[in-house]
Amino acid sequence: GFSAAAAGVAGAFLIDRFDRKRALIVLLSGFILATGACALAPTFAALVWARIAAGACGGVLGALVLAIVADEIPHERRGAANGVVMAAFSLASITGVPAALAAATCWSWHAPFILLAGLGVGVLVVALVVLPPMRSHLGRPVAARTILIEVAFDPGNLRAFAFMAVLMLASFAVIPFISQYLVGNVGFSESDLPYLYLYGGLCSVVTSPWIGRLVDRLGARQVFTVLALASIVTTVLLTRLGPVGKPLALVCTTLFIVVGSGRYVPAMTLIASSVAPARRGSFMSLNSAVQSAASGLAAWLAGLAIGRDAEGHLTGYDAVGLGAVVAILVSIVLAWRVRVPEAASS
Repeated sequence: GFSAAAAGVAGAFLIDRFDRKRALIVLLSGFILATGACALAPTFAALVWARIAAGACGGVLGALVLAIVADEIPHERRGAANGVVMAAFSLASITGVPAALAAATCWSWHAPFILLAGLGVGVLVVALVVLPPMRSHLGRPVAARTILIEVAFDPGNLRAFAFMAVLMLASFAVIPFISQYLVGNVGFSESDLPYLYLYGGLCSVVTSPWIGRLVDRLGARQVFTVLALASIVTTVLLTRLGPVGKPLALVCTTLFIVVGSGRYVPAMTLIASSVAPARRGSFMSLNSAVQSAASGLAAWLAGLAIGRDAEGHLTGYDAVGLGAVVAILVSIVLAWRVRVPEAASS
């Protein structure tokens, strides 16, 4: 995570200087090689360094994918495109982790890295064959100092970064402690936890494309506002659950995941549309760094408020939930202040 954030800052000075396809191929190749190095790592230190390299490539790669979607997909269909991307993230979370655990159990800890590197090679081949050159954003090369001024210190971009940072604070104050809370306070066992991610992930795969189509019809700000208000309800319910039955608890967690992940479809559509194509790669790379930093800060701040009582129950989670609600309300205000220069936006 730290390497992804650092690479996001560094990538901001370079990524808009190259054909998007070429940048994608280079970063994906680096990710594949680093993941393969994880599988071959002879020591723990070597494994950590390989993971740092994979994180650096993967962090910028994610930002580049969103920049490509914003560059190549017309605004009237961009919400649906981002919905598919977010659904892919959900699908990866519910299939990737179980598949990796199964591979490690059947063979060894090396197997998940070999599997991921192999899948990466397949994606690389498809990208080489299918993607066209993407150079529409290219212009006259500019100095790094100019990019810093135009991207990092532009008032409109700063509002967009603030919007994303607050949204990440709202999410990652709550998410890292869900498992402990369900086990310690609600009555889940460790073996019940996979159902939390299975049901939430499956529903998100279905709802994210649908939310994307709503974004195209109704506008990113409007859809985000509705989902953010709904997420206030799901956040309060989740962080105040007591020892209720598992079916009811799973309904609450699934709604939390669906609404929470759904917010990112209009949010990323809004963010990606807020900057001109010539600086979109740099902007999205910096935005990726902001996301990584904000998610880490959120987990740290929430950890300061959370403790355990004598019976092993988590304490302070309800207060964390209230803090997340405040962040959600702030994110709604900031969403309406994000600059969207494209005429088709609303």
